[in-house]
Amino acid sequence: MKVLIVGSGGREHAIAWKVAQSPRVEKIYCAPGNAGIEQYAECVNIGAMEFEKLAAFAKEKEIDLTVIGMDDPLVGGVVDVFEKEGLRVFGPRANAAILEGSKAFSKDLMKKYHIPTAAYENFDDPQAALAYLETAKFPIVLKADGLALGKGVLICNTLEEAQAGVKTIMLDKQFGASGNRMVIEEFMTGREVSVLSFVDGKTIKTMTSAQDHKRAGDGDTGLNTGGMGTFSPSPFYTKEIDEFCQKYIYQPTVDAMAAEGREFKGIIFFGLMLTADGPKVLEYNARFGDPETQVVLPRMKTDIVDVFEACIDGTLDKVNLEFADNAAVCVVLASDGYPVKYEKGLPIRGLENFADKDGYYVFHAGTKRTEAGIVTNGGRVLGVTATGKDLKEARANAYEAVNWIDFDNKYYRHDIGKAIDEVS
Repeated sequence: MKVLIVGSGGREHAIAWKVAQSPRVEKIYCAPGNAGIEQYAECVNIGAMEFEKLAAFAKEKEIDLTVIGMDDPLVGGVVDVFEKEGLRVFGPRANAAILEGSKAFSKDLMKKYHIPTAAYENFDDPQAALAYLETAKFPIVLKADGLALGKGVLICNTLEEAQAGVKTIMLDKQFGASGNRMVIEEFMTGREVSVLSFVDGKTIKTMTSAQDHKRAGDGDTGLNTGGMGTFSPSPFYTKEIDEFCQKYIYQPTVDAMAAEGREFKGIIFFGLMLTADGPKVLEYNARFGDPETQVVLPRMKTDIVDVFEACIDGTLDKVNLEFADNAAVCVVLASDGYPVKYEKGLPIRGLENFADKDGYYVFHAGTKRTEAGIVTNGGRVLGVTATGKDLKEARANAYEAVNWIDFDNKYYRHDIGKAIDEVS
């Protein structure tokens, strides 16, 4: 098979690495890719939002399967463009990707189908939002309706903070058109857990659990980011919680989308909060998470190409999805100043230290190959991932591997997976 992967981050590197393990695959392309993905794929200079060019390339190269990694092209309708051209593509159509593309849509869907989530109100008028806040309980959560690179969520502890947040999202348009509408919802407390799943329109098969660390600084301080590190599995995601979620959240979401005429095929990422009242949905994503993918796929034993095809063909019920009985931790190496302002073009040293090291991986996020070698090319630069027999060992291995690599202004959190100490 020939496979095309669309995207350029750590998630797409992990997908390319996993696809390369399939004995069915002889050639991988990635558009646009990055310096790490080059190891497994021929990188093609086509942007993820250039749908017609991507489809033309897939036809020209006789691509058997295209995998869409990123949210923007999915919400923008890349799958519809590919299907119209008779091309096999993994990911939801635009009318299903709205599950991530509009938080107002997803909240209304959960309300209609009684899927547990936080109480909320939707607003498209900033004055109405401000008036509502006068009567609200704090802390409270403000969310830009559309895509915002994982950064469009503000947790506000006071009325003044919330008023400033409305201004940021709806008036100053810090997140662009994504802030034309806004969701205001109750603040939930508990453990956050991420559960990724494969969906074929009717059947859902969940992957192993993970937990992300969104804030830039140690101790969950600083600004929200795309994710500073993650671990898998979550020791807080018990068998009882899984059974509840399968019955009241996962399958009901798939059935709800089908009932709305929005058949979902691809990945549904469930962001959950384990509250005192039981698990509730924080958010949906319509694609693999980043950096959750970097800890989930190294633990996956099943051939991922088989699973992709089963989702497209509606035969997921026949797939046995298996994960290793181990653990994985990913620590993101960022450029100091992320997520606001940071330098690019800084040489990266030590990548060769990961060659032939079993259980240690370095997934490239923001990197670029130049004549001088591989340099930084983004805020999140690399995801250093390691496995171990349990979370403690995986965490020790990941932080050991962090020291194998260096670049000027290297920044990372020192407490990824610290929560596991509470249960060990």
